Amino acid sequence: MTFKFPDPIAMTTDDARDYLAKKFGDDVNTQHLLDAADHFKCSYATMKKRLKAYKTGIGKWNLTVQEVREQLEKTATPVIKQSLVPSKDANYVPFGNYSDVKKIIQSKIFYPAFITGMSGNGKTFGVEQACAALGRELIRVNITVETDEDDLIGGFRLVNGETVWHNGPVIEALERGAVLLLDEIDLASNKILCLQSILEGNGVFLKKIGRFVRPSAGFNVFATANTKGKGSDDGRFIGTNVLNEAFLERFPVTFEQEYPSPKTEVKMLTNYCTELNCCDDEFTKNLVAWADMIRKTFNDGGVDEIISTRRLVHIIRAFGIWKNRLKAIKVCLNRFDDETKASFLELYDKIDAEVDLDNILAD
Repeated sequence: MTFKFPDPIAMTTDDARDYLAKKFGDDVNTQHLLDAADHFKCSYATMKKRLKAYKTGIGKWNLTVQEVREQLEKTATPVIKQSLVPSKDANYVPFGNYSDVKKIIQSKIFYPAFITGMSGNGKTFGVEQACAALGRELIRVNITVETDEDDLIGGFRLVNGETVWHNGPVIEALERGAVLLLDEIDLASNKILCLQSILEGNGVFLKKIGRFVRPSAGFNVFATANTKGKGSDDGRFIGTNVLNEAFLERFPVTFEQEYPSPKTEVKMLTNYCTELNCCDDEFTKNLVAWADMIRKTFNDGGVDEIISTRRLVHIIRAFGIWKNRLKAIKVCLNRFDDETKASFLELYDKIDAEVDLDNILAD
């Protein structure tokens, strides 16, 4: 079949699109438009104006983009606006980098921050509670090695037999001016590099639907990790990866999160005890002293495991359920190997004379 070209004067957008698609395919560039302009005896500016709806970038056009946009408008499901402000936790006691994180969020200045530290020391919890205190929306994304652009930015989904575009969490955060929390970022693969422009505060172009999304006021990014993005040399955090240096450079500040001081930790555990109706001041203080000694021994290379603040909370919750110190400690130490478990129990026995070590080991 021979393609019949229209009279140059009567050229329409459809004529230009059909000519380009038949000669060059759906993806065209500046040279292709110059060719079409020469064919239709019109200026390059006129050709660009005709194809404005199909532009996808500098010197790039996709002749199917407009169809995708029209389909998107027909099939897009209505968005139910709901608040994403985290709830305030009455048990939380501010410590560590909390005040710095809160100041960054409160300033509404775009300033991505990387928070690194041992597992279970409140990195994520601190960001959540800072947002809760300020009434700011937070969107948390748990990163894994499988996380890709579709998971973060969004993509087409099949809904009731129709293909519908769904925003990913990053786009939601951008449009809402929310705080984006990338949790466990050091588990990511290089697919995370799709966030480069976003970490520069420039927004992102959604090439699948031909739309550019700019960050709304207040948008910010925090990333948490057990390492500094250089991998885990001692093998403690299996699965962590060495992150791209250019990616890490887009975080202007890195906070090193330590465990709470014993005084702060006692306050936290006391709050949980009050909530669970299992107040035992002596038990709480002994747990904190025990954890502190283990952490110091760990830092000196004496043990390979550590008791985190999160694990202390687990013990308190177990105590709230069984109202039994021995049971609470034992069930929460079962995750460790037998040698480590025995050494931790022995150390606790020296701190809390009420704990019968022989009974624990015999059970």
